[in-house]
Amino acid sequence: MDLDQSPIEVLNELRKQCPPELQEYLNTFEDLYDRKLWHQLTLKIEEFYSIPASGPFQVPLFQHFISDWEARMNKLKLVTLGLSVVKQFDDNNQALAFLTSLVEKVNTPDTRDAYVHAVMETAYIKLMLGDFEGTKSAIDECEKILDKFDSVETLIHASFYRVCAEYFKAKASFPEFYKNALLYLACINLDALTPDEKTNRAYDLAISALLGDTIYNFGELLMHPILDALTGTPHEWLRNLLFAYNAGDLAKFETLSVNFAQMPLLQDNIVFLRQKICLMSLIEAVFQRSSDNRTISFSTICSVTLLPPEEVEYLIMKALALKLIRGSIDQVREVVMVTWVQPRVLDLVQIDGMRQRLQEWDENVKKTAIIVENETPELFVQ
Repeated sequence: MDLDQSPIEVLNELRKQCPPELQEYLNTFEDLYDRKLWHQLTLKIEEFYSIPASGPFQVPLFQHFISDWEARMNKLKLVTLGLSVVKQFDDNNQALAFLTSLVEKVNTPDTRDAYVHAVMETAYIKLMLGDFEGTKSAIDECEKILDKFDSVETLIHASFYRVCAEYFKAKASFPEFYKNALLYLACINLDALTPDEKTNRAYDLAISALLGDTIYNFGELLMHPILDALTGTPHEWLRNLLFAYNAGDLAKFETLSVNFAQMPLLQDNIVFLRQKICLMSLIEAVFQRSSDNRTISFSTICSVTLLPPEEVEYLIMKALALKLIRGSIDQVREVVMVTWVQPRVLDLVQIDGMRQRLQEWDENVKKTAIIVENETPELFVQ
């Protein structure tokens, strides 16, 4: 397309190439452009870009028509349209060059939100090209900018958390991926994801929850609808495994762990995964006890975790070091006195258990009240 063509000439050229169902859009573009109705023109172009058949015409329309009046367009809209254009490039280096120029267009004090959006999407392309340093630099820069905002559109946070998650996934940083992936899902409508995207995200979250060395509470993930995407797939056992971990169910873990053979990443970390299920069993055993009944013998922990006696004390020390519990160990009596257990997001079964314990506590309070009432008269007998 001739670079010297006027915007109207560009539209005329594209009109000749477009299928009939798109030609009316180009007529509308010309009319709104002539009348300088920039907002309405922006909305109409957004509508045009949302049509799959518009793909081959998005790049020339952006570069030779929108570029003429982009200064009058809302900059966040400009970035959003630019991100649609990027999808038309087969070469990531071309996509990077395009986005880099787009970043410069929105790099002003008044358009920091659009700037963050453009920088993060540019960072994603850099990640695809293997530029981890450039990606991390962009993440750090945008995080500082976002921290200064009182409020910002959800799509910008979604972009930030999505790219962060992809970066930490590439670096095999499981806890960081887990955190950012869940934050990303909190920023979007799950219905916007395809079934395959839902399954892939659920799979990645399950793996990161299992292998994250600081993740010992799966409640938030277990209650999230994204996990249902694994139901009915070959990876449904991962969903069941997460529930087994959350409940500290060693028997179910042993049953499901036979699937590790088909997943080298889990098989290579079998020692860690066994230790993790033992820690989860310990946490669940403490959690199931009332606060006045948390002096637990080593022998009880042996029966709960199925560990040999000589490994119990190390497990307790590991739980203390990870701050999963607080308390002290009496080596002479071979007991651990737990004063605190890490707060948890509870699943429905655990909530029911909590309800039963509250009912027991209520009954104990009533019994104590009756005893006090019966004994009180004697206090006044001379």
